Amino acid sequence: MYLKSPVPYPCAFFLAHGWETTDLNSSHAFAAIYSTSTMIRILGTIFAGLLGLAFGSFLNVCLSRWPAGESIVLPRSHCRQCGRTLAWWENIPLVSWLALRGRCRTCRAWIGWRYPLVEFSVGVLWALVGWRLFEPFQYADIPTQFAIGQQSIGLLPATAAMIFLWILVGIAVLDAEHLWIADAVTFPGIALGLAFPVLFVSFLRTPLRLQSAFWIQFGERVGAILAAAGLILLIRWVYWLIRRREGIGLGDAKLMALLAAWLGLPGALLAFGLGVVLGSLAAIVLLVVPSARRGSESWALSKLPLGTFLCIGGIVSSLWGQPILAAYYRWAGF
Repeated sequence: MYLKSPVPYPCAFFLAHGWETTDLNSSHAFAAIYSTSTMIRILGTIFAGLLGLAFGSFLNVCLSRWPAGESIVLPRSHCRQCGRTLAWWENIPLVSWLALRGRCRTCRAWIGWRYPLVEFSVGVLWALVGWRLFEPFQYADIPTQFAIGQQSIGLLPATAAMIFLWILVGIAVLDAEHLWIADAVTFPGIALGLAFPVLFVSFLRTPLRLQSAFWIQFGERVGAILAAAGLILLIRWVYWLIRRREGIGLGDAKLMALLAAWLGLPGALLAFGLGVVLGSLAAIVLLVVPSARRGSESWALSKLPLGTFLCIGGIVSSLWGQPILAAYYRWAGF
């Protein structure tokens, strides 16, 4: 248990680690432990954030080359306008964009805001996961530890959370720029969402009782995937019956399945609700500001990237979904 006030931990915590409680009779000993653990947490968070910046930079490469059908490995990073290969110092995440003021050093072509925003977003999100990772671990039953939004998580759930957030940022940008949610991202994402809990149980070598509880929850997660995808398909079908044209793409149904694979049905529904609210606000902007439309004469015919809003909702749900749902359950009287 992690305490923010300088009072002794419960004896059970130290007995479980083979420590004697008398070792903490000295306030200096406790202060040293508290200071060391805090520094480890801060340094670990900084490292996670820097690692996120690096993976955000790689994500930018993927986002630039995937839609064009180019390899993400070769050629080396280069200016998309003049083709010049970038020097090493022009590839430093976030710093290089600021140093170059967002323009190519040779042809002065505008690089774009997407590059620093993606790097910054992944860096901040991974830093948040790192902050929770290096908090002293709490003991909980296996089903509880699967949730990404726990206040204290282990190494494997933290790795899963980082991959999940990385995927969501990528899908959000792809849909915002190209109105496209790639199957090459959603299908592996769904598989990973189901695979990580299995790996978690295997590595911990949990007792049979907890393994049985896990497989029950695993079956519920599969049902959640089908229900979440079915929700979008139902809305899509009803819209087609009313308007006789497609209103929601199949990619959004696959994205909802991905969210359910990682977050469960309650978390996916929370992400869906948040996404709908954000999408509605964006529609109001289209109504009020004609210049914000995508070249359409009618705001009602403008296409909105629902996947982008769902991804934002998924990020919020993964990090803060549990307290939000708990507050809602209390308010609703459940």
